[in-house]
Amino acid sequence: MSASHGTKAVVAAFLANTGIAITKFVAWFFSGSASMLAEAIHSVADAGNQLLLLLGGRLAKKKATPEHPFGYGRERYIWAFIVALVLFSVGGLFSIYEGVSKLRDPHELSVPWLPLTVLAIAIVLESFSIRVAIKEANAVRGKSGWWEFIRKAKSPELPVILLEDLAALLGLVFAFVAVGLTVLTGNPLFDALGTLFIGALLIVVAIVLAIEMKSLLLGEGATREDHARIQQVINGSSGVEALIHMKTLYLGPDELMIAAKVAFPPQSDIEHVARTINDLESRLRDQVPHARVIYIEPDLYVEQPEIAPSTDHIVIQSGN
Repeated sequence: MSASHGTKAVVAAFLANTGIAITKFVAWFFSGSASMLAEAIHSVADAGNQLLLLLGGRLAKKKATPEHPFGYGRERYIWAFIVALVLFSVGGLFSIYEGVSKLRDPHELSVPWLPLTVLAIAIVLESFSIRVAIKEANAVRGKSGWWEFIRKAKSPELPVILLEDLAALLGLVFAFVAVGLTVLTGNPLFDALGTLFIGALLIVVAIVLAIEMKSLLLGEGATREDHARIQQVINGSSGVEALIHMKTLYLGPDELMIAAKVAFPPQSDIEHVARTINDLESRLRDQVPHARVIYIEPDLYVEQPEIAPSTDHIVIQSGN
């Protein structure tokens, strides 16, 4: 996934959330709506999160150093994980706290038309923001379903923005319904309940994001499709006997490492081995563009006893 796709969606979401947050605070100040305050804090958290994602993207571009020889690509995962923490604490827990407070000490809304107007406008603006995110995601997700895209994407920005925008849009709808019911019935209980729903929604989204970012931070390997392409390239080379085994690891969203042990014919000389390895590296980068770091260890093929299939220990006779 190109980082430029995610950056455009992040910038669009930041601009939308900043404007929305300001109008929500104004509406809360004059109306006293708890749902409006929860939504204002939610928008502030979202705008801050987008700045964190942009910071992560910038830090990830730093050149490799002796202390970090594989570079700083995982900075984007770290800051996306922090986004999940911010969404959980600042957005979710604050909304829950505010909702409980309003349940204990309810009060009627002032200027009820103002929060409803602001919420309606915010729903329209948020719809534009999520539309940009969906358009950017469609450009890179291919045939994957939305849930699969969020679970399997190696670049964190678009999944984070998609989930944040979805939570924001649902939160606005919750707030609009809650404030509307409060206005119609005169019962501030609905406003407090709307705040609680918003908080619960943000906590769920934050937990999903944290789980996905944790997986990326621990280190994920190549997708099944890329895994198959790598096997095909190595076993399809006329200069090797077979792929003995390999492991892959994403060092960052756009940088895949491949480490493979490859069996060469016993009569191979050093020149043949070197030329074949160079050819394999070139073909692997053509088939899997994210394969930036490739280590190929030459060995002799030894018949192995049958073992259960595994994604990181594969014994395949190429038939060449």
